[in-house]
Amino acid sequence: MPCARLAAVFLSLAGAALPAGAVEIDGRVAPGEWEGAHRVTDFRKVQPLNGEPASHPTEAWVLAVPDGLAVAFRNVQPAGVPRSRERLPRDFQAQVDRVNLMVDFDGGGRTGYNFTVSATGDVYDAVITAGGGFNSDWDGSWRSAVTEHAEGWEVEMLVPWHVAPMRGGEGETRTLHVYLDRVIGASGERVAWPEASFERPRFLTEFAPVEVPRFSQSLLAITPYSSLVYDNVAGRGDLEAGADLFWKPSGQFQLTATVNPDFGQVESDDLVVNFSATETFFSDKRPFFTENQGLFDFATPSDDSQLLYTRRVGGPADDGSGAGDITAALKLNGNAGTSRYGLFLADESGAVGRTFGALRLTHDLERQNLGLMLTRVERPFLDRQATVLGVDQDWRPTASLSVRTRLLGSRIDQDGATTRGGGITSYADYEMHGGWRQQWMAMHFSDELQINDFGYLSRNDLNYAHWQVSRRLASLPAASRYSAHDWRARVSTTRNDGGERLYDQLRIIRSSRLRDGSEEYAQINVNGAGVDDLLTRGHGSLRLPPRATAYYEYSRPRRGAWAHEVEVEVFGGGLSGNRRLGHFLSYAPTLHVNDRLNLVAGLAIERMPDWLVWQRENLVGSFSERSLELEAGVNWTLAERQELRVKLQALALDARLRQAYRVEGGRALASEDPVDDFAVRTLGFQVRYRYEIAPLSYLYVVYARGGYEQLPHAEDVGGLLGDAFRLRDDEQLLVKFSYRFAR
Repeated sequence: MPCARLAAVFLSLAGAALPAGAVEIDGRVAPGEWEGAHRVTDFRKVQPLNGEPASHPTEAWVLAVPDGLAVAFRNVQPAGVPRSRERLPRDFQAQVDRVNLMVDFDGGGRTGYNFTVSATGDVYDAVITAGGGFNSDWDGSWRSAVTEHAEGWEVEMLVPWHVAPMRGGEGETRTLHVYLDRVIGASGERVAWPEASFERPRFLTEFAPVEVPRFSQSLLAITPYSSLVYDNVAGRGDLEAGADLFWKPSGQFQLTATVNPDFGQVESDDLVVNFSATETFFSDKRPFFTENQGLFDFATPSDDSQLLYTRRVGGPADDGSGAGDITAALKLNGNAGTSRYGLFLADESGAVGRTFGALRLTHDLERQNLGLMLTRVERPFLDRQATVLGVDQDWRPTASLSVRTRLLGSRIDQDGATTRGGGITSYADYEMHGGWRQQWMAMHFSDELQINDFGYLSRNDLNYAHWQVSRRLASLPAASRYSAHDWRARVSTTRNDGGERLYDQLRIIRSSRLRDGSEEYAQINVNGAGVDDLLTRGHGSLRLPPRATAYYEYSRPRRGAWAHEVEVEVFGGGLSGNRRLGHFLSYAPTLHVNDRLNLVAGLAIERMPDWLVWQRENLVGSFSERSLELEAGVNWTLAERQELRVKLQALALDARLRQAYRVEGGRALASEDPVDDFAVRTLGFQVRYRYEIAPLSYLYVVYARGGYEQLPHAEDVGGLLGDAFRLRDDEQLLVKFSYRFAR
């Protein structure tokens, strides 16, 4: 296997390091500049994942210098292969020409860092978790440059040693694990060294070991900020000031702290209308909470569940008075040999303020990673103390088998009573020959497990198991419009702790890549009869008939001036099962006016003929629901360090009562209880100007307006959508200035 062969390659640079500044990051791979670097030419296709040689020659150089890890790419791109020209925002999600450097600084297969540079010089960075997930909320301080010529384009990158904590190494060297790849935007082809892929479950452990000199950097960075928010609805302004501190005295220790942090919204969340019994998950883009957060990753395979959900800090206060006011927070990360430790503390002010704490310990062995996380939250307003302990293990007994296990336990002390709960998740991935794979998964969360004081779990009281078989077809005939298919079939069962069957399911999925860079995704779910035990919020379970869902998604990257995204779904549900089918349709085209300016407009239409909504006690209503959602935006790169973004979301929902029901003994009994039709309209609008003064130093000017209104009667959904633009619950102008002083 090519990846196994490359895993034995060590890049020894101990005697070949050039003096500081010998590599000039100007995007030109000059003769002699990369002397002593390891040269990589054996790039193999990993999208499609067939290991064939790259369609177009790609070379890379890797060199350790005192200032950081330096990497260069030379990408041959003939005139017949279209080149990406568009300018993109940081952390872009676009099918364009780009290169990636990914580094596991510890080499333990637990946390990696992704550094991406597009052919136009735009950047993306992210933290990679052991499960292969990429979190782009983190922004690092690193350098890159790009040049273009007739034969192709070149990239140079320099990642400082202070970007992340790392092991001390032995003697004069340390071992990093590195992965390099290149993506051709016109076809979607990805070629990599070594032949590793995030489509496989053990991506981080397949990076190539790289032995480098034991360079180290210290860093002290202070980022003071000031912000002025004017509330146009209340007619008053508010001036805030504070500072973030980042201190790294050595490669083995980092400390991050914040005093009176400003968490004003310069990033807007997507609109969500949620009538279900489960909480909506939102990612966190606040800088303090994204810096070196990878160590604290403790996720289970249950949706977005994790033990440390940073949106809790500064979230809604326990007395309902608004958001919690954070006084200060501190986070430290460190290494001791193959062990790592982390401490997280945050405190909110006032009588209702909460205190959050988390301790994280990990230890890496050759074939497995072990970890422990302990969290504690003090909530004086509720007379509640919540303690959660988690133990995680990632085990790789063979080259083909990976097993991940998570143990959870919670203790809640409230009003003189103590409640204890527990949970376990375990799943195994087995890579077979010929593109075949299998996965087994089991989860148990007791009905008294509570981690949501500091973590996120969509629901407890759950028992789940599945078996999945997959086949990857990555060497399709040249005449096919597709370059690869990935087929998956899964059977699963889900029950609560009381033994009630929620549903059994057959799921079939096909993910496909086309030779023009487009992507397709199709999924069919067939659910057996079961119960909904959350709908009535503890007033009885409701038996539901079998139901099925068919979903299709297609995205085509930019061709000429246009890019397109389409989603279609047909589904059964409610008490009607498959007798009354609902549908969802979304179309979102993007018009590229030029390479610096694009306009996005999307419309989504939904129809649910039997939508069950809880009213009170055991009373529910079955509604005929229609909704329209409009999304629009402007993305404009004004100059090299300036960008203007406009984001608009408006949603209108009309729900007309079909029948009211009382849930008794698992059955829905028709009721004459009065239940009203209702309608919802909501708006989110933001105009954001950002000027990058220096690395991680910004001036923001943000205008935001939004609102939510629920009406006790039905309305025409088209008129509702138009009326949403008059909503004005919130209207703010924010000006924020931050500057990073570093030495």
